[in-house]
Amino acid sequence: MIDPVFKRSRRDVLRLAVAAGGATIAATHGVSSTFAQDATPAAPSGREPILEGDPISIYDSGAELPTGDATLTWLENGSGPRTDFMTDLFEKYQEAHPNITVQYDHFPIPDQQQLLSVAIQNNTLPDVFQLAPNIPGPQLVSQGLVAALDDVIPNFEEWKAGFPPNTFFEGVNVFDGKTYTFPITSNQWLTNALLYNVEYVQEAGYDPAAAPLSWDEFREAARKITEAGQGQYYGFLIGGQQTNTLGQIVSQFAELAGAKGGDFNWETGEYNFGSDAFVAAIDLLVALNDDGSIFPGSMQLSNSAAREQFPTGIAGMFLQGQWNIPQWATRNPDFVFDVGFQPLADPNTEMTLTYGPGGANQRWVSATTEVPTVARDILHYLGTIEGQVAWGTHTQGADPPLFAEAREAAGATDPRMQRVIGLTEAWMRLAPDPAVRNPDVAQVRLELRPVSPDLGELVQGVLVGQVSDAAAALQDLQDRASAELDRAIAAAQEQGADVSRDDWVFPNWDPTQDYSEDRYAEL
Repeated sequence: MIDPVFKRSRRDVLRLAVAAGGATIAATHGVSSTFAQDATPAAPSGREPILEGDPISIYDSGAELPTGDATLTWLENGSGPRTDFMTDLFEKYQEAHPNITVQYDHFPIPDQQQLLSVAIQNNTLPDVFQLAPNIPGPQLVSQGLVAALDDVIPNFEEWKAGFPPNTFFEGVNVFDGKTYTFPITSNQWLTNALLYNVEYVQEAGYDPAAAPLSWDEFREAARKITEAGQGQYYGFLIGGQQTNTLGQIVSQFAELAGAKGGDFNWETGEYNFGSDAFVAAIDLLVALNDDGSIFPGSMQLSNSAAREQFPTGIAGMFLQGQWNIPQWATRNPDFVFDVGFQPLADPNTEMTLTYGPGGANQRWVSATTEVPTVARDILHYLGTIEGQVAWGTHTQGADPPLFAEAREAAGATDPRMQRVIGLTEAWMRLAPDPAVRNPDVAQVRLELRPVSPDLGELVQGVLVGQVSDAAAALQDLQDRASAELDRAIAAAQEQGADVSRDDWVFPNWDPTQDYSEDRYAEL
């Protein structure tokens, strides 16, 4: 049973979150999500900037930069506030260092995934890059394709010591004692927020900002909006081209419907894919599709394309990340939208969403880069308080910086984002990680291969009619994922790793509480 204190805390946080967002959309319409003017870097280490800016200043990290012309290639996925920040950062960096060019490319995940796959095959990785969902970092480490940051970042140990606790873990971002990547942001964020067109949803008779919709209400709202649209707009939009998004939606629906931990139950050490909750979550999407409530062509849209089209009025509801909020507020100021928590199978649920240690938005450095000092100079900045405050100020809560003091300094001025922050505090809890418990798990992750088709590919197959029996396909996925984990564990054991399936079992895990460091000591 859920702890009464937690239940009261959640209720209070939800109440405050709604209050912060305002009782009506009038409080949010027209609010700018541009930079907080009073956000300044806290304790800038006594360094004088080479180039001052607002909010981005360029500092000397101590890296020995090229004196001749040099080009750094940088590849990542997505669009919006994060990529806007990187664009501005690179413009200022090039202004401070006119002999250096940063070739910055960002694409929707399917395109970036294809580019990275080809680059890996041809050993032509960009100098700095973000991983795509189906490309595991540990395998790049084992293949020698990425450089350790110990050899890249200036004054590495001092720089690393500035990060908050629970950032670096063997098997997560550290392998054989070497650090290969670091998180720029926290991963305690809503990737499945219900963003909605206020006019359409209010006309249907719902207010998701006041309380989460039930699955039945979500389906009914989508049906009513579609009927009102008469072919001009629809109830629900989804970036269905991105299988990672489809898997994410189903996993989080299922987690709050009773599948502890989402994909993986840390209490039992078993995958959840074959559970009733996962079947029900897919059935909900199938029902929306059968109702005709999903915008036609959704399965051909990337998240970026769906994000661009939603403000044009093509649909009433959109399940996506909180990073849409400042982008729409800035680029589509006439679009009246709001945000609520994702729909729930049972609005009285006592379940939570879990997230893992180590943060998010990692960047990796190619082992063959010819401009390592340029890479280290920029990455060093992103892991300092100055860079973190600049990131947070620029993105306004879209991708919250890792450093708590940077989140506090940057602030979030949009009431909708303030509501989202309250929702993450109310609904999200830190999960355990076997690599924290046993560093030898890192060897398993080096061996582990992605299973295909994965959850997102399975969901896509169901929605386009290629998979007829979702329950059987989900059980098959669970069996395949479990077999692959067993295979990777056996392979690691053969190489001397002291590891077993028991390392994935946490009998003292309570999903309503953060799994803090002291919980590991209890095992």
